[in-house]
Parts: sequence; C-alpha cells; structure tokens
Amino acid sequence: MAGFETSVVSVVGGLSTDAATAVGVASLVALLALSGFFSSAEIAMFSLARHRVESLVADGATGAETVASLKDDPHRLLVTILVGNNLVNIAMSSIATGLLAMSLTQGQAVLAATFGVTAVVLLFGESAPKSYAIENTESWALAVGRPLQLSEYVLYPLVVTFDRLTRVVNRLSGGTSAIETSYVTRDEIRELIQTGESEGVIEREEREMLQRVFRFDDTIAKEVMTPRLDVTAVPRTATVDDAVAACVESGHSRLPVYESDLDSVVGVVELRTLVGRDDAADDSLDGYVRETLHVPESKHVDDLFREMRDRRVEQVVVIDEFGTTEGIVTTEDIVESVVGEILDADEDHPIDVVDERTVVVDGAVGVEAVNDVVGVDLPDGEEFETVAGFVFNRAGRLVEAGETITYAGAELTVEAVDRTRIERVRITDPEPSEPAEREATASG
Repeated sequence: MAGFETSVVSVVGGLSTDAATAVGVASLVALLALSGFFSSAEIAMFSLARHRVESLVADGATGAETVASLKDDPHRLLVTILVGNNLVNIAMSSIATGLLAMSLTQGQAVLAATFGVTAVVLLFGESAPKSYAIENTESWALAVGRPLQLSEYVLYPLVVTFDRLTRVVNRLSGGTSAIETSYVTRDEIRELIQTGESEGVIEREEREMLQRVFRFDDTIAKEVMTPRLDVTAVPRTATVDDAVAACVESGHSRLPVYESDLDSVVGVVELRTLVGRDDAADDSLDGYVRETLHVPESKHVDDLFREMRDRRVEQVVVIDEFGTTEGIVTTEDIVESVVGEILDADEDHPIDVVDERTVVVDGAVGVEAVNDVVGVDLPDGEEFETVAGFVFNRAGRLVEAGETITYAGAELTVEAVDRTRIERVRITDPEPSEPAEREATASG
C-alpha cells in the first residue's frame, strides 16, 4: 500500500494544491459511494428469500433474472462483493493518506487517514447503506443486480482467484458446500404460511395442518399414542366371542392381546378376521393373533410410520426404558398428527369451539394441538404433553372439577374429573386489553 500512496502523492504533486485536493476529494466521494454500494448490495442480495426471487422472475420484474442468476452461486456473489468492497476501502485509505501527506508528515498522514477513513466508512459506507438495504431489500436487490454483475466481469481475475482459494480453505477446514445450495428454510415457509393466512389465501384449518406437517419429524411416539389407561385389550386365553364383544363395546377394529398383563403384549387381533366365525365362537384366539412391534416411546413418528408401512403393521406397542407398556400407536394416530382428529360418527370432538374466546377440550389433547386454535401459547415441557398434564403441573397437586388455573391471562377451568384423571377443560382466552400474566396461579 505504501507504493500506491507514493504514486498518489506523485500524481497530485504534478497538479496545483487546489486541483490536487479537488481531484482527491472527488475520488474519495466516488469511492465512498462504491463502498456503500457493495455494503448495501451484500445485505439486499442475501436477505432476499429465494422463493421471493422466483416470484419476481415469474412476474417479469426488471432485474429479477439477474438477481436469480447471481444467487445461483452465492459463494461467487459473496466473493465479488468482498473483493470490490475491500479494494474500494484500501483505495480510499491510500488517497486520503496521499492528500494529508501534502500538509502533514508521513506518519501523521497515515494515522489521520486510518482513523478518519474508518469513521467515515463505518457511517456512510457501512451503517447507513446497510440500514437502507434492510428496509428496502427487494427493490434495492433488483437495482444492484446488474451493477454487481458488471463488477464481477471487471474484477473477474481477482474474483476467480479468491473464489477458488476460499473454497479450498473451506474444504480444508472441514466446511461444507451448504452455501452453494439454493433452498427455502423452514422459517421462510412459516412466514409464507402466516402471510397467506393474514391475506386470506390460506384458511385457518390449512394453516393448522401445515404447522402439524412441520412438527411431524419432531414428534415422538409418546406424543401420539393412546395411553395405557385408555387401552382396551384382551387376554390370550379369551375366546373369539370374547374378543368380538370387546371390539364392539370399545368401538375398535383391532385390540392388543396380552399374555398375563399389558406389559406382556404378544400381538394384535383384528375384528375382520373374527366376524362370521360362529362355529369358532368358543375357540382360543391363538390362531388369530397377528405379530406386532414394540417400539420405544422416544421413536420419531416419521420413522415409525415408515417401519409400520414396510412391515404392514397397523398397531404397535409403545414401551418405556424399563420395558413397561406405555400405550399403543396406530396408523390412524400418526395420520391424525398431520391432518387432525379423525372422528367416528359417535365420537365427541376433542376440541369444541364455544365462541371466539372459549374452547372446551379433552384432557388428553396435546398442548400443541390446543395452541393451534387458542390465542394463548401454552408451554410444552418434558414433564407433560397434554392439557391435563399442564394443569397438574401448574397446580402441583390433584385438582377437582370447578378449579381454575390462570396462565398468561387465559383461564383453564377443569370441567370434569374421573377420580384422579382430568377429562375436560374449558380454556378462555384473555380479553384483548387484558395484560398477560406470566405467572400461573390456582384458585378454587
């Protein structure tokens, strides 16, 4: 850089002091503008979502195809911007040093130029341009696309060199080529869903289903299973007639079959294989029991669904770390985690919407399912997964019908209790003007 500064001094030295100063100041202003251009372009180009670029291209927006072309290789784009910005800033520092050297010593000129240029670039070449780009991402990205493309052509030798060098360094340091991938993040899709609902393009039910899709690969068997307390099963010693009666009474088309208790499930019996067997009504179930799977409660449902499909199993047993049966999961349970509750004709809906601010839910309904339809965001903790579990957790004791738990301004009133089990809870959202209360209290 010292050689460049010497050449600057020699150039301006051939001019009058006023002329040299004018040329130098004009150069600094131009370079400062270029610094702001590169800084703002970096923010605009990398903040503009890929799906939005594709939409702009489809709409025929001016400059959209150029932006799409540049974003196809984000690594090359980043190198172009950084090379251009650094060259501009170095040139500014050198010219400023040359100008100051006309009236100061070399050391004083370097010191003054370093601090002076840094302050000016920080304000007018970085902060202000980037703030503008953040507020005008889309329009500014379209505006700077072609100038950036031109910059890549002008700086081609340097861009290619540093592009290859940085890729090599990235590989040697164990990095990946993720920056090369054009993708849409989950956050961007969630923003699209919210925007679509607010603009009336997506209905509330569609939004809820899309949200459940996002949660699908994070959902585990324990969250969708029918808990042990609600499982209807038959012993292996039962007769065909006993099993048919149990199916009819429970309303289930298949039941687990156990050896001595629910911790020793040996398989599943299906109603369709038993009906019409009047001549075998008193026969043992042994000949009708189909093999089932035992899976840990922590197994992700996407993997479980794939395994059930491959093994052609429609009901599995969920066990804990000690091998104790926690519940059962059917293919219907997994499908319902995405599409919502599938009800039989005689089933009550687990979430009844009373009015805009009130819903009545089964205690066994998951917290996430409730959050999809109410205005309050109930927490989801490791200690509980259902509304009943949330109420027990906040109260810290057994509760009775009529008790109310208040959380974030919302009231959760226990409507029905069967012994120690909470069956129904009424949830009332707070009034819009009511301040949110983050501490939960229990009242009789």
